[in-house]
Amino acid sequence: MTNDVAKLLLRLSVGVMMLFHGVDKIINGIGGVKHLTISAGVPEFLAYGVYVGEIVVPILILLGIYARVASLVLALNMLFAIFLAYGNSLFTLSKHGAPVFELPFLYLIMSILIFMLGSGKYALNSK
Repeated sequence: MTNDVAKLLLRLSVGVMMLFHGVDKIINGIGGVKHLTISAGVPEFLAYGVYVGEIVVPILILLGIYARVASLVLALNMLFAIFLAYGNSLFTLSKHGAPVFELPFLYLIMSILIFMLGSGKYALNSK
């Protein structure tokens, strides 16, 4: 039971917190993401993938529906976020001493953990 509760807590933490990022993109738009994609030489239409990675995927993770697949999509989203936003400054430290890409890296690791552990017993399709 403890493992299933831990998996639920991990899924809820990642899902809720990432969903906040998605809601922000709905409210304020994805102009910043578009700018980053264009600056990196990536086609602008790929910026719209942020809606999948920060809205659809967190909902799937929260509910435990295809959580392993959703977590891989989130991991890919975080790799793109790290590359696009911090690619030129990966080895830069923030004013608090942590790497500047700390937050997306944590989401990357947590999404990999969800993939490895599965959704647990407390999920709509517990696998």
